Amino acid sequence: MDEIFKQQIYEITRLIPKGRVSSYGAIAKAVGYPNHSRHVGKAMGGCPEDVPAHRVISSSGVLSVPEFQKRLEAEGITVENLRIKDFKKLFWNPLEEL
Repeated sequence: MDEIFKQQIYEITRLIPKGRVSSYGAIAKAVGYPNHSRHVGKAMGGCPEDVPAHRVISSSGVLSVPEFQKRLEAEGITVENLRIKDFKKLFWNPLEEL
């Protein structure tokens, strides 16, 4: 995975508003690599501190990283059984909102 791809992912992720979530797939599409959601997930694994990785979750609304629940709840997002409540309402699609 090249550095430019990672930087593009981080730039888009930094734009996700507080209290909203996006998906690995939506981020991948936004940087021009549809079907590369796993690569987005890998990039999130070692991302800089200022990248809100906790706001990027699976397209089914389930947290991939259970430790992110506290951070999301601190932003007013309700999480039940590792699933985002009102996921569709809170979903931020970079292709539509940028």
